[in-house]
Amino acid sequence: MELTISHWLYGLFTLIIILTMIFRKGVVLPSLLGTFVIAWVYNGNIVDGFISIFNANLVAAKELFSIFLIITFMMALLHSLRDLGADRKMIQPIQKVMVNGHVSFFVLIGVTYVISLFFWPTPAVPLICALLVPAAIRSGLPALLAAVAVALAGQGMALSSDYIVQVAPSLSAKSAGIDVGLITDKALVLSIITGAVAIGLAYLMYRKSIRTKNSPQNEIELQMLQAEKESSNKNHAVHLDTWSKVFAVLVPVSLLAVVIFMMYSKLQAGRMSGFEGGDGAAFIGGVAVILLLLSTVAFGRHHALDYISSHITEGFVFAFKAMGPVIPIAGFFFLGSSDFSGGILGVDENAPGLLFDLVQSTQQFLPQSALFAAFSILIIGIITGLDGSGFSGLPLTGALAASLSSGSVDPGTLAAIGQMGSICPCSLQLLM
Repeated sequence: MELTISHWLYGLFTLIIILTMIFRKGVVLPSLLGTFVIAWVYNGNIVDGFISIFNANLVAAKELFSIFLIITFMMALLHSLRDLGADRKMIQPIQKVMVNGHVSFFVLIGVTYVISLFFWPTPAVPLICALLVPAAIRSGLPALLAAVAVALAGQGMALSSDYIVQVAPSLSAKSAGIDVGLITDKALVLSIITGAVAIGLAYLMYRKSIRTKNSPQNEIELQMLQAEKESSNKNHAVHLDTWSKVFAVLVPVSLLAVVIFMMYSKLQAGRMSGFEGGDGAAFIGGVAVILLLLSTVAFGRHHALDYISSHITEGFVFAFKAMGPVIPIAGFFFLGSSDFSGGILGVDENAPGLLFDLVQSTQQFLPQSALFAAFSILIIGIITGLDGSGFSGLPLTGALAASLSSGSVDPGTLAAIGQMGSICPCSLQLLM
């Protein structure tokens, strides 16, 4: 196929976005500008450029809004549990297991990984740092090594697969134009492998720094920790401690039951069951909403009418802070896919696949190797993850996965590899 000026402009702005990421700067501006310029040139009308830049963000928002919802409901549930004090009771018994620094290191990893799978690392980390990290430091684990454990398990291993909430695989799947179920399992396996290697290396490198329980340095580091922010909602529960214990058991049991049911359905119905992909995330989100209703009523009684609105608002604020910049970036890379470019450019037939055409035009100059494609996606993912967010690079790695896929490697595998490269560097950013 003959490349047009629109193709070259798309390639140019893609390179500009990658270079911007290398310098660890935000890429929203070049994404918006690129969308406008390319649409203007393609349609030959500046008015169409203005319309297309809005349409690109609208198309991306429609495709990604389910992600915002699941984040919102899980965050709202966590806030309601914090009101009851159930979040603390869920993990307080684990403190008794932390008998020394070595055991504490792996306990932190396990607990952070599990909680981050359900509630995302960002809201989970303050809870863990408030309850488990002080216990770990008392047992002799250095604060720095505790931070390494939490970062690698949460922002690294849990977030790179995002197996339960499925924000990351959904972003990758939308950009690649494939079902999210084709990515989730592969991303989970890759995240466990990369996480085990990183955690093993970290432990071997720093194990000699682990102190005894009686070291005076333990108390010095404890004094440097910041306290967790308390809830501002007033308690109206008659038996707060009882309700706190009830939901400390009910919530994890309910979410575990959901996961077991989804896995059972998948094993019974085959690889693509009814709860694969988006339906699975919707199922978890729906259960979270019911738990949110129950916990809010238990805490606030009739005041729950006001409290639940506050929790959902806080959830949306967090979701848009975390994912808002991804919308214009996704809009730009959706412009490169023929599945979405028609709606963005206002073209009813023969919608262009700008990124796919660019990659196809270079195929004769590239080695036809699955290994080459995998490492290319991985390196690009690592570059895009240098800005510290990780998610901003997923539209690019997802789109490239679809373009570079061949008979020897499928787009789901490439997208999962790109997801590892894009998100895993975020865990390092937390330690810098």
